[in-house]
Amino acid sequence: MTAPPTLVIESPPGAAATKKAIGGVARGGVAGILGAGVAGLAGLAVTWLVAHRLGPEHAGAFFAATAAFVLTSTLAKLGTQTGLVYWPARLRARGHGFLLGACLRTAFAPVVCAAAAVGVALYVAAPELAHATAGEAPPAVHAELVTQLRLLAAFVPLAVLSDTLLAATRGYRLIRPTVLLDKLVRPGLQTVGVAAVAVSGTATPSLFALAWALPYVPTALLAAYALHRAHTRTMADITPTRVKRSHRASMRRAFWRFTGPRSVASVAQLALQRVDVLLVAALAGLGAAGLYAVAGRFVVLGQFANQGISQAVQPRLAEALAVKDRPAANTLYQTATGWLMLLTWPLYLLVMTYAPAYLGIFGTAFREGAPIVVVLAAAMLVATGCGMVDIVLSMAGRTSWNLGNVLVALGLTIALDLALIPRLGALGAAIGLAAAVVANNVLPLAQVGLGLRLHPFGAGWLSAAAVTVLSFGVAPQVVGAVLGGGAGATVTALTVAAAMYLAGVRLLRRPLALDALKSLRRKR
Repeated sequence: MTAPPTLVIESPPGAAATKKAIGGVARGGVAGILGAGVAGLAGLAVTWLVAHRLGPEHAGAFFAATAAFVLTSTLAKLGTQTGLVYWPARLRARGHGFLLGACLRTAFAPVVCAAAAVGVALYVAAPELAHATAGEAPPAVHAELVTQLRLLAAFVPLAVLSDTLLAATRGYRLIRPTVLLDKLVRPGLQTVGVAAVAVSGTATPSLFALAWALPYVPTALLAAYALHRAHTRTMADITPTRVKRSHRASMRRAFWRFTGPRSVASVAQLALQRVDVLLVAALAGLGAAGLYAVAGRFVVLGQFANQGISQAVQPRLAEALAVKDRPAANTLYQTATGWLMLLTWPLYLLVMTYAPAYLGIFGTAFREGAPIVVVLAAAMLVATGCGMVDIVLSMAGRTSWNLGNVLVALGLTIALDLALIPRLGALGAAIGLAAAVVANNVLPLAQVGLGLRLHPFGAGWLSAAAVTVLSFGVAPQVVGAVLGGGAGATVTALTVAAAMYLAGVRLLRRPLALDALKSLRRKR
């Protein structure tokens, strides 16, 4: 991108600035994790309320409608969520703040058009989608689904704008609007609205859909206000500069050259998350698909930590890489990876050890899915051990590499699913997904190592691995071997594991960079 001759590039930050950045990641990460946890609980509450009030068939129509809403909204975002973090952070770090307005306009004009077009398309295609989703359902259920799809279509632009506006605020280093609006306000209002409909005497699927969608109105308005405020504050510290037409054109080309691959990758990533369940249902039956879906439910819990930390670290990584401060970028990457492992490895190790007990929560019929849990948990250990490597790749501007990795992973999971599901059932799908997860993390790990000279393996990685493996991997096995099975042995093993974990975290708090959590006591 062409820059004016008077441009001044800021020097890379030093150790003090890196330490401050880690403190900011700690504050944002903790807030993000807590917010994601609340949003997850709110989602479970909505699911329970709808299922309990409507019954399986009508609840299925509601969930099908909301799933279509989420999928179409994802398509309409055009992959701009990553670009709206990367470019504002990069422009500010390199002294190009006068281009921030052009950057925002470049992103939002196409997104608004795409959101309106997708909303109209969903409205028009509602009967065909309802037939494809619930073709054998009674006519009343089919009609309800059409009504819900058309009602939700009106809210697609608001949902797209809400998520896109909040992504842009993260580009200004603000995680609070995302936590407050996307993790607390919207899920909270959805839960309250759905609960109000559930206890009313006139509860219908359409009213549930309306109660679920209405919170996007205040969320979008408040997100717009948050971005306007952040942009105004930032521009107040920037010397007014006349932006030439050539600079705006250059900004548009650079933005979409970066964002274009992310647009395709977001669709491929969505397919990667959904295609295995569909293939299991088609090749092994609905029973196997249900077993597979329940067995892999724990993966969503681990994503809470990943989402919270990655949203906090993204803009700071983009800033460090923009000024070619690789030591700071590597420190952020390694620190975030250690924290991610510290939060997620206990979950994955426990479900591997106690897979039958975990599955028994959902019913005795699901206990046979233990091998699926072990395969998926092992893959997630590898994935989180690589850290948020896809984020590092994107924040370095290598979105085309990211797209290639996702397409390889998608092709791998489809090929393995087609080969293994007919013989192994749901376990075949687990093997296919595990291979895709490993490929989608090991490939970018090699790319950031060779191409960017960054890696996650530092003192934090070793400390987190030692603490979690000894506490939640080795200790339960030893206690089980000594005391045998039974509830008493399990409680004892978990108590010993928790005590070892807390002691290890305290002992290794310095290499784990947990002193940064002290910044939570101070105002930013």
